[in-house]
Amino acid sequence: MAPDTVSLRYFLVLAQELNFTRAAARIGIAQPALSARMRRLEAELGTALLVRDTRSVALTAAGAALAESAPPALAALDRAWDTARSAAAGELGTLRIGYSLSAGAETVPALVDRLLRDYSGLEVGAVPMATPEISSAVADGRIDAGITRGEQPGRDVRRFVLRRARIGVQLAQHHPLAGHAEIEIADAATYPLRLPDRAANPVIHDQLSALFRDIRPRPRLHTPAVSFDMSQRDLRDGVTLAPAGEAAATTQPAGLTWRPLRGAPSLTIHLVLPRELSPLHRRIRAAAKALAHELHWLPD
Repeated sequence: MAPDTVSLRYFLVLAQELNFTRAAARIGIAQPALSARMRRLEAELGTALLVRDTRSVALTAAGAALAESAPPALAALDRAWDTARSAAAGELGTLRIGYSLSAGAETVPALVDRLLRDYSGLEVGAVPMATPEISSAVADGRIDAGITRGEQPGRDVRRFVLRRARIGVQLAQHHPLAGHAEIEIADAATYPLRLPDRAANPVIHDQLSALFRDIRPRPRLHTPAVSFDMSQRDLRDGVTLAPAGEAAATTQPAGLTWRPLRGAPSLTIHLVLPRELSPLHRRIRAAAKALAHELHWLPD
C-alpha cells in the first residue's frame, strides 16, 4: 500500500534538514509527532529510511532513493488533484453548444471565442441543430447549452436573454426602400416577403408574420425552398424583402443591406441551460453575460 502523502512530504523536509528539531519547526508540528510519522512511514514501506543517533540523522540507501524520486511523483499527483478540481469547477472538459444556423452567423462564434478566451482548459464544440430540438437536447444532456432565436418552448431548462435585436428587413441595395433609414411596416408589406419555414422555428415565424397581421391588403408571404441560404439569392431580384433581426446587418452578402422596421418589437436570442446548473453551466452563463455587456447586446 502506498504511504500517505502527508508523511511523504514531511519526510522530504526532514531529508533536506537532516535534523528533527529544525524539520518539525519548519513543518509546524511537534518533534515527537514528526518522529512518530517517520516510524509509521518506514513501517508502511517495510524498510528503514533514516539512520538516527543522538547527534545526527542520515538517509539510508532507501531513504536517499525516496528523497530523489518522491518530488516528481508528488508534483504529478498535485497536478492530478488540480485537474480534478478544475474539471469539477467547470474549467476543463468538453462543452457542446447547440445552435440553429440562423443564430450561428454571428452570436455563436462570438460566444465560443469568449469561452475559449476565458477558459483555456475547455474544448468547445458547436453543433448545428434544428431550433425546435435544442431545448430538449439541453434538458436530456445531449448538449450542454443551446442558443436559440426566440423563447423556444421546452421543459427542464432555463432560458436567459443573451441578445435583443431590432427587427428589420434584408433587401437589395438597389431596392427602392433601401434609401430609408427606417422602413414603415406597411411600406414593407407592399412587396413580397420571405419568411422562414414555420417548421424550422415556429416562434420566430409567428413573431415575424404577426408584424403584418393587420395589414390590408394581405402581403404576399412565401417560404423559400432552402431554409437557410447564405447567398440570399431570392433577395437579389430587387423586389423581395426578408424580415430579419439586426444581426443580419453584419453578415450581408455583397449587394444586400438591412434596414430596421419602424415600431417593430425586438427579436431575442436566448442562452438555454439545464434547470440544475453545474459549475460548467455557471461559467457558460458568466461568459455569456460578459459578452453581452462587452458587445452591447442588451440595453443597460
